Amino acid sequence: MCRNIKTLFNFDPPATDEEIQAAALQFVRKLSGFNRPSKANEAAFNQAVQEFTVVARQLLDSLVTQAEPRNREVEIARARARAAKRFGES
Repeated sequence: MCRNIKTLFNFDPPATDEEIQAAALQFVRKLSGFNRPSKANEAAFNQAVQEFTVVARQLLDSLVTQAEPRNREVEIARARARAAKRFGES
């Protein structure tokens, strides 16, 4: 899995359209192997990002859970702590 794609389900507040679009962009980049497509592939690349964004929004809207929503600040602090442990404090 691409490390830049973050979990977007079950947060309060819910994931924004911008966060979902960014995840879709990262997913298409990973699948295609392009960070930035050539002019010949640009239309197909952009179309894929748009379609994945729609599908990702539909998925997130249809998922259900009994778990309490996660807090963004707490998750950010946990990620920073994991990074500090993994890479050392700067």
